[in-house]
Amino acid sequence: MRLAHLHLPNITPFSRVSHLQETLTTRLLAYKKLTSQSPSQSPTPTPTSTPSTPPDPTIITFTPNPVYTTGRRDLPPSNTASAKTLSLPPGLEPIRPLLVPDGDGHSYSPAGERKAEYHPTLRGGQTTYHGPGQMVAYTILDLKRLGLTPRCHIRVLENSVVDVLRKYGIPGVITEDPGVWVPSSSSSGTGAPKKITAVGVHLRRNISSYGIGFNVTEEPMWYFRQIVACGLEGREATSLEGQGVQSSIGDVAGQFVEAFTKRINADFACGDGASGEKIEEVYNVREEDLLRA
Repeated sequence: MRLAHLHLPNITPFSRVSHLQETLTTRLLAYKKLTSQSPSQSPTPTPTSTPSTPPDPTIITFTPNPVYTTGRRDLPPSNTASAKTLSLPPGLEPIRPLLVPDGDGHSYSPAGERKAEYHPTLRGGQTTYHGPGQMVAYTILDLKRLGLTPRCHIRVLENSVVDVLRKYGIPGVITEDPGVWVPSSSSSGTGAPKKITAVGVHLRRNISSYGIGFNVTEEPMWYFRQIVACGLEGREATSLEGQGVQSSIGDVAGQFVEAFTKRINADFACGDGASGEKIEEVYNVREEDLLRA
């Protein structure tokens, strides 16, 4: 199996990546539907009706414009074009003045004031922030083909981040709370761990979407302080920079894809008896090539 990696090096509109993710997810679901039909249900085969091989799994790594997103647990009533005010979950009401309409999000308004977009999503989890200074990775995969259970998929994502942190000399831990954390650096060791990576995914017929948000610089910290991220009161965020490490978004993206591939291919990824295809090659792909495929 080959894994496609699309890295978007510039700040990219969140809505654009969401559209691309939906395109890839729909493609995998369509293939699965075609191949799961019985011969009596299937249309008359044509050279293009059923591809000979499934679409490649894809990882998209990117940095979006400033955006707050909610998961299924925090979804507000539907917003419509005719609505006079933006419908928000209770957790975002206090920061309503910071939010701008979809597509207009910028780090700062003309007056120098910070602004962000708001996007409801279908991923698991609650409210979080994505934006400059963060490496976001979306994994569009057929879990069944890879031999992954939903819980195992989450663990692979989290452990891949722990592997990346280890390369930078930072201890990463997984707790009962979602995401990846860095233990307290206080001399007493009694301080609460700080969150360095948020994790939230969506599954439909074992096709995954969404993924992680990995804090690389301190730039996202102001935005995190405006909300109760992931519904965890009193918990703070941190970043590679906050832990004394300087790195680039591109370097972190490459390290994560490498670690993720190794975790997928590990025989123990999902415990004894698990079986699935291995990733034999990771190749870089352009956005236009994915849309044209």
